[in-house]
Amino acid sequence: MSFEPFQIGSVPVGGPVPFFILGPCALESESFAWEMARSINEIAKKTGIHYLFKASYDKANRTSVSSFRGPGVAEGCRILGEIGKELGVPVTTDVHSPQDAEIAAEHVDLLQIPAFLCRQTDLLEAAAKTGRAVNVKKGQFLAPWDTVNIADKLRAFGCRDFLLTERGTTFGYNNLVADMRSLYWMRKEGLPVIFDATHSVQRPGGLGGTTGGDGELAPVLARAAIATGVDGIFLETHSDPANAFSDGPNQIPLEFLEDLLVRLVAIHHAAHGA
Repeated sequence: MSFEPFQIGSVPVGGPVPFFILGPCALESESFAWEMARSINEIAKKTGIHYLFKASYDKANRTSVSSFRGPGVAEGCRILGEIGKELGVPVTTDVHSPQDAEIAAEHVDLLQIPAFLCRQTDLLEAAAKTGRAVNVKKGQFLAPWDTVNIADKLRAFGCRDFLLTERGTTFGYNNLVADMRSLYWMRKEGLPVIFDATHSVQRPGGLGGTTGGDGELAPVLARAAIATGVDGIFLETHSDPANAFSDGPNQIPLEFLEDLLVRLVAIHHAAHGA
């Protein structure tokens, strides 16, 4: 079984080359979002990749009650929508409730369902019924084959344009492991598969009040995923990860992004001949 290729704005899904979801973890400010979006857009033009710009308007599942969350759904989606229109690129963000999905769908091209919420039927239904494409992060607690049930829910609610994202599996306490076998198994079920290289190297709650991670491993896992065969790669990037408001230890320094994308495209060509 295989899925029918589709488009998210200008980005082809299921074509001969993978696409990318790129951006900072959080919408730290409007000026920061624009700075990152313009920088990533220039890198994308140089490397010739297809991509969506990503940033989160609300980090609703932070470790600590005092952690930064973001500008909220209305303001955050306004910013993302304006970035998408000016730069001519599709945009995506997380949604956390059915009400958020309705608001976000007016501004963004792809609705992302967080991993902890991947089985929330009401949220999946609301996202599906907006008519937007939907990207569901596989829960850290799910086996790869369990994503078939998520796909069945989305189809039942009328959504045909969706993605399933692998982002690591809980491995003991405060640790995740990325099982490359899951990419093969999910694609074997005919599902469009994204690999989230930066969240897969998280150490959830590993710094006590915040999440830690092994950011240096994100490019390594991205290279492995491209060789394994995926439809897209998710990479969070930041101009100054050490001072990021969220997930700094996992994000790719912006200065290294262009080189990494060039390497990933080269690996795809070598491994898959496209």
